[in-house]
Amino acid sequence: MVGADGEQIGIKSIRDALQLATEANLDLVNVAPTAKPPVCRIMDYGKFRYEQQKKEKEARKNQKIVDLKEVWFRANIEEHDYQVKFRNVVKFLNEGDKVKASVRFRGREITHASIGQKILERLSKEVAEICNVERAPKLEGRSMIMILAPKTNS
Repeated sequence: MVGADGEQIGIKSIRDALQLATEANLDLVNVAPTAKPPVCRIMDYGKFRYEQQKKEKEARKNQKIVDLKEVWFRANIEEHDYQVKFRNVVKFLNEGDKVKASVRFRGREITHASIGQKILERLSKEVAEICNVERAPKLEGRSMIMILAPKTNS
């Protein structure tokens, strides 16, 4: 058994432990039920729960939620359009979001899937210093998809 201020009280019966807790006007909390013998602590359980919830809330507040942003390219994209979409990809990666870059093929464009592969490979080379390729370009139906994840600063 552990006391209210953290000192070891020793092995006590349940009845004695409850008596000590009620005398201190605190709760008896079983902190290690699987230990032999089980470890109990005298504490204010309401205050303990409140502090735990505060810690969890603080941890959630500091957490970064990673979104998946999608940028569409076309197989016959012009240079200026490519540059605009490239800047969007860089912006999303710098904000810490993952990017799903996809090339959409319409009609007979699907027969020239290598053009879409070249577009995605060019994109991955140009953003290589700020991201990792999480999934290499892969043809799925009428689109070729690649997923980029920002590099972590650890």
